[in-house]
Amino acid sequence: MRRYHIENFGCRATQADGAALERQFEDRGLIGSSVLDADVVVLNTCTVTAAADQDARSATRRIHRQNPNARIVVTGCYAQRAPQEVANLPGVSLVVGNSHKNQLAELVTGISSFGESVPPDSFVPISALQQRPGATANSGASLFVSDIFGHTELLAAPVFSAANERTRPNLKVQDGCDNRCSFCVIPYVRGQSRSLPLGKIIGQVNALVMEGYRELVISGINLGRWGRDLQPEMDSPKPPRFEDMVRAILAETDLQKLRISSVEPMDWSDELIELVAHSSRIAKHAHVPMQSGSDAVLRRMHRKYRPWHYRQKIEKIRAAMPCAAIGADVMVGFPGETDQEFSETLEMAQDLPFTYLHVFTYSARPGTPAASVRDQVPVRIARERNRSLRELANEKKRAFMNKFVGKSLEAITLRKEPDDRDQMIRGNSVKIATECLTDNYLKLYLEGQHPANEWRKVRVTRIQDDAFIALEAAN
Repeated sequence: MRRYHIENFGCRATQADGAALERQFEDRGLIGSSVLDADVVVLNTCTVTAAADQDARSATRRIHRQNPNARIVVTGCYAQRAPQEVANLPGVSLVVGNSHKNQLAELVTGISSFGESVPPDSFVPISALQQRPGATANSGASLFVSDIFGHTELLAAPVFSAANERTRPNLKVQDGCDNRCSFCVIPYVRGQSRSLPLGKIIGQVNALVMEGYRELVISGINLGRWGRDLQPEMDSPKPPRFEDMVRAILAETDLQKLRISSVEPMDWSDELIELVAHSSRIAKHAHVPMQSGSDAVLRRMHRKYRPWHYRQKIEKIRAAMPCAAIGADVMVGFPGETDQEFSETLEMAQDLPFTYLHVFTYSARPGTPAASVRDQVPVRIARERNRSLRELANEKKRAFMNKFVGKSLEAITLRKEPDDRDQMIRGNSVKIATECLTDNYLKLYLEGQHPANEWRKVRVTRIQDDAFIALEAAN
């Protein structure tokens, strides 16, 4: 029996695509294996930064050295953006863009989802206007990439993090983006915004609940835009909204805990804030991308909100949920960012009640408007700004955590078996502890060995190594 291995790079959406690819291969009789034993190795790539591209190139070369007989297939966002560049990497035999990712297993195996043989010329590869079907690169690798905006497919399958032992599946319910932020290449490699129909979402959630999962993370490239491309329901003149989907999951499933991943600031409506705040079945966690606290920078980024809009949203979320985790993405070193503009970002980050920050240094992406701006920030200055924000983020996280010492929290147990991470050191003795995640998105170690995938009421006793140490709370 043929064996496959998939390596995923980048965001939750990419992880979700990888899970769907696993299903495609297994439906055709292939079995998963290590990279060393695989007949086919698929690299599901990211291209959000230059470092992401480099990671994919390095991994391709490494895999070719480790398993020179494997057929290497490169797919994902990097393959969509620069197929010829990817095809020239050593060992690559097939490049499949996001435009054809839903057909990847068929292209690799020559077997359709119905078990039928697939003719080799039955697909439209790389920009049909430019090359013939089944086009090959100069290296000999076959290319299957076409205009992403002509595709409406959405790969969707639950993702189970290996680190969490399949306790917190992630379900992608939306893909693509209709925004055009000047720094971002994602719309050009993932296409227009498109939504998984509500009936399919409910079906997936119910299936996961039946399998025993107690927390589910819903995600997307621009999650808050879910539903706007769908047809109106029979009893409504308008397409469904994100809030409608959240309400439906609560009403039509027995899911114990729903966690919402990143949602753009202007999609945090008063209705959504109230819904999250008042439902015990929704994790108290809001990730709200900020990018910059400078009005001038936000305008150059083509972001659709101003700093005062953003501030208002965060303050509303905190007022409604005093104990919630509130996080943000922040970019430093955007072209033309002055010391004053960075100071405005730093000041806003200091003022607002964030519990964590994801800080990124700007990376020029080919074809984006920002990449052509001459006034690029020197790398040294961008790194200093990154460090300043990370230090602030660490301080704010620690201050937030200190509020819960001696308090009770809800937490879900993660792994089934203890390992080196599941140890709590006290003096010269070592006690086994189970890694957990709190409702408000903080790492916690619960004394003792506990089964995975269970919600527990715990009492925090102290903080150690950026995590809570806790005991089970008395009923």
